[in-house]
Amino acid sequence: MDCNNHYLASVKKQMRYYKTIGEKAIDQLEPEQLFIVTNDDSNSISAIVKHLSGNMLSRWTDFLTSDGEKEWRERDAEFETNITSKEELLATWNKGWDCFFQAIESLKPEDLLQIIYIRNEGQTALDAINRQLAHYPYHIGQIVFYAKQLKNNAWESLSIPKNKSNSYNNDKFAQEKEIKHFTDAELKKLNKK
Repeated sequence: MDCNNHYLASVKKQMRYYKTIGEKAIDQLEPEQLFIVTNDDSNSISAIVKHLSGNMLSRWTDFLTSDGEKEWRERDAEFETNITSKEELLATWNKGWDCFFQAIESLKPEDLLQIIYIRNEGQTALDAINRQLAHYPYHIGQIVFYAKQLKNNAWESLSIPKNKSNSYNNDKFAQEKEIKHFTDAELKKLNKK
């Protein structure tokens, strides 16, 4: 596999991992907890999901051929809470992710150096992908942190549980060395929960 194919495969795996992390955090919450806002300068999980979806739809619709900040996007409205149910929130979440994965699946390695624009600023498609590889996990981290706070002691860890690093590492080092993407085992573990 050449470097560019490997890169695209890695992007897909990492984003599936972060999507799953966000979903596992959301799954632990009661529906009403998705709409809690702690102060005027913070956002509910619902607003974060709406923003992620809005960004994905804008950036990944016609990714290679139109500006990533679409004229029809209403970014400020993404932070207004008008989603009223967990089902609606998950539908919004999946709409954005579906758009993202469809665009990534359609890319060919030679597309990575094509210049695309976001707000009239040109960059390679590769740079635009990297930009979102930082942006989406940033917001998913917010969702996880917020969910963890809302669940308090009832939180089920999505990574290595607190004070369990040594046993986790002992299990890992007891296995034979192998080459694999870090998300392979993590996704398997998350999907068992």
